Amino acid sequence: MSALPLPAASTSIDDDTAYRAWLERDASYDGRLFAGVTSTGIYCRPVCRVRMPRRSNLRFFANAASAQQAGFRPCLRCRPELAPGLSLVDSPQVLAAHAARMLEHAARSGLDLQLPDIAAKLGVTDRHLRRIFVAAHGVTPIDYWTNQRLLLAKQLLTDTTLPVTQIALQCGFASQRRFNAAFAAHCRMSPSRLRLAGRTAAAGAQAATRLVLAYRPPYDIDSLMRFAAARAIEGVETIDGPLSMRRTLRIADARAPGGQHAGWIALRFLPAAHRVELALAPSLEPALARVLDVVRQALDLDADPSRIDPVLARLPCAPREGLRLPGGFDGFETAMRVILGQQVTVKGARTLARRLVERFGAPLATPFDDLHRLFPDAATLAAARPADIGTLGIVRQRVGAIQALARAVADGRLALHRGAPLQATLDALRAMPGIGEWTVQVIAMRALAWPDAWPATDIGLHNALGSRDAKHVTALAEAWRPWRAYAVMRLWHHLENAT
Repeated sequence: MSALPLPAASTSIDDDTAYRAWLERDASYDGRLFAGVTSTGIYCRPVCRVRMPRRSNLRFFANAASAQQAGFRPCLRCRPELAPGLSLVDSPQVLAAHAARMLEHAARSGLDLQLPDIAAKLGVTDRHLRRIFVAAHGVTPIDYWTNQRLLLAKQLLTDTTLPVTQIALQCGFASQRRFNAAFAAHCRMSPSRLRLAGRTAAAGAQAATRLVLAYRPPYDIDSLMRFAAARAIEGVETIDGPLSMRRTLRIADARAPGGQHAGWIALRFLPAAHRVELALAPSLEPALARVLDVVRQALDLDADPSRIDPVLARLPCAPREGLRLPGGFDGFETAMRVILGQQVTVKGARTLARRLVERFGAPLATPFDDLHRLFPDAATLAAARPADIGTLGIVRQRVGAIQALARAVADGRLALHRGAPLQATLDALRAMPGIGEWTVQVIAMRALAWPDAWPATDIGLHNALGSRDAKHVTALAEAWRPWRAYAVMRLWHHLENAT
């Protein structure tokens, strides 16, 4: 067969293209295309391995929420909850994409986020947001949010032995009764029935909970792992071969003892299956939904190479298929590391980060000898004496920036994750002492997962592009919109390989 056209950002994919994607089980459409089978009442992903239904029995949808709204229930075999999500600029309207990302983050964080709250953060009325959201995604924001919560619940019911009450709480339901009713209405089965169906997978639960997450191929695993290895902080994270990594992790939770859940996670790529296997400490189970969201952002699992790679092909260096934008497992930690990297080498920033961890990081017991500390949290660094931070070799201006950012995060005035309102967050960062535009843009790339961030004054970009003129390199970068952050990563990789 001839090659399929690239997956479109629009909510409508013509039926002929959709059917060809289904026949070829094209993984590049995973998360962008779902099919409801009228003879069974079930909806599936294009990678589902069930016997191909008759074309007359297929109805195609651009997202799972639309299939759910049309009366179809999720397939227990291909599991729609594992499909990759959408990146921030996948929507034809960026504002609607921002809202979708905020709803997804709220669903995975167990937050009861109301539409007027989202609209206010985006600077529009809730009526206007509802209108453009329906136009972009084909469903209302509430339906989209509900679907995200229920698909997350389906994954936790299938892959873990967490009590149903705890799953309901993690997915943002006020009570198990409300959760049971919503699950039965949307999934056409009770949570207990689904748990029985997935009992084989969960029955072998060990000391560590294990789940899987999907991504769209291709994925340049080698580039991402080399990037992580060059920046790994001793005691906090380690790269264990070409496909695996481990690290300590803290998830803030006001309801938890001490205001947080802390533990370790281990990740292993499964390239043949286009999946990542996640194992985590039992201590992180109460925040499992948040952990899943963190991992998706850190590994950029929702990226769509079929849209990014053609743009990166315009770069003045050899292309690499499936390049990802390495995010942070903790937004505050990532921002701290960016500040420490101001005007120093990668190796120098890593040394400063290690000293910060050794001085202020809390010890953590894990089954791994090379994982024994947490990165310092915002409250700890905000309360530290500036002189104590300065003794680590960190200059005064950066100490000021570290503590200003730490205070803002500790006080709840600033959130650093992909669900945060972009413009307001960037403006707040710019207003802080010691944080210039380079720092703002790199934080936007790695902590906020903004795919069009562009640190125009970066010396590495200047060296890779052969120009010291920030205006000139910015003019060149117009051709790489809306994926300039991916262009940055590609040029950095090119520069590292050339030296």
